[in-house]
Amino acid sequence: MDNPLTKRVSLIELFYDLVFVYMISRATSLIHHLHNGVLSPVTLAIFALVVIVFINSWMVQMVFTNRYGKSSWTNITFSFIDMAIVLYMSNAFTATFDRHLATFFTAAGLLSLTLCLQYLIVYYQATSQVDRQIARAFSGILGLRTITLLIGGIFTNAVGITIALAGIIISWIAPGFTGKYTRHRPIIFSHLLERLTALIILMFGETIVGIADYFTPANFSIYSLLIFISVVSLFFTYIVEFDHLIEEKQTGETGNLMIYLHYFILFGISLFTVALKFISEESARPLFTVTCLYGGIALFYIGLWLANHYNRIAINGRVAGFFIVTTIAGALVASLWPSFTIFAISIAIVTLANAACLTHYMLKNNN
Repeated sequence: MDNPLTKRVSLIELFYDLVFVYMISRATSLIHHLHNGVLSPVTLAIFALVVIVFINSWMVQMVFTNRYGKSSWTNITFSFIDMAIVLYMSNAFTATFDRHLATFFTAAGLLSLTLCLQYLIVYYQATSQVDRQIARAFSGILGLRTITLLIGGIFTNAVGITIALAGIIISWIAPGFTGKYTRHRPIIFSHLLERLTALIILMFGETIVGIADYFTPANFSIYSLLIFISVVSLFFTYIVEFDHLIEEKQTGETGNLMIYLHYFILFGISLFTVALKFISEESARPLFTVTCLYGGIALFYIGLWLANHYNRIAINGRVAGFFIVTTIAGALVASLWPSFTIFAISIAIVTLANAACLTHYMLKNNN
C-alpha cells in the first residue's frame, strides 16, 4: 500500500489543542497542594488517572486523524463535539474519589463513544481489508472503554469504580498490541512527530506559568534566573532530540513506541513543574521535593532515551552515562543539603550540563 510521508497539520487540529491547554492546567492543579508536606497517594493516583484518560483520548484522536482524517464536515463536527466534552471533563474531577469522579467517568465514556463512532464509520466505508481490521480493533478497544466508563459513572460504588479503572488501563495498553494490523498501514511519522511536539510545548507552557511567581518584583532574584535556565535547558534538550537527532522521514512505523515514550516525558514535565513550586515552600518535606524534582527529570530523560530508536544519529552509551551520573549527583546533593538555594543551583547545573552534552554530541556527529 502506498502511504504518504507527509501530512499537513490542519487548523482544526490546532484549534482542538486549545481545550487541552485548559485541561493541562486543571489536571496539574491537582498536585499543586500539599498535605502534611507531601502529596497523598490518592491525589497522585487521580492525577495519573485523569492525565491518562485525557492524553490517551488525544492520542487516539491524533492517530485517527493521521491515518483517516479528512477535511470533511463529519470529522470537523466530531472535533467540535469532542472539544465540548473535554471542556466539561476538565471541570468534572477533584482530588478525591467522590461523586465528581462518577461525572468524569460518564463524560469520558461519551468522549470514548465519539472516538469509537469515528472508527466504526471508517470500518463501514473502507474498501481495504487492512483498514477494516484497524478500524475493528480500535472500535473494539474504544467500545470497551465506553462501556466500562459508563458503568463507573452509573454505579458510584467500589465495583463501578474498579470496572472503570480496569477499562481505562486496558484501553490505554491495548493499542500497543495492534501492530500486526497497523504495520500494514504505517503512521505518517512526520505528522505524528509534529503533533506530539506541539503537545509537549503545551506542557512546557504550563511549566512557564508555574514559575511565573518567581518573576514578580517581590520574588525576583538570581535564583529566578537559575530556575528559568533549568526549564529552558530541559526544553532545549527536547529540541535537540526531536528536532535534530531524530529521523523525520520514517517509513513502515506504527508509531506506538513514539506515543508511549511521550507518557514518560509528559509525566516527567508534570512532576518537574510542581516540584519547582515545592522547592520554595517551607511546608514541603525535603525528601519528597527531591523525589518529585529529580524523579520528573529522570522520567523526562528516559523518554528521550527511548526515542533513540528513531534517531538518524544514535545516542551512545557515554552520553547516556553522563546524563545518569549528573542526575544522580544532583539528586544526592539536593538530598544532603536540602534548601531552596541548593535546589535552584543543582537543577540549573544538571539540566544545563546535560543539554550542553547532547548539543555537543549532535554538533560533533553532524560534522
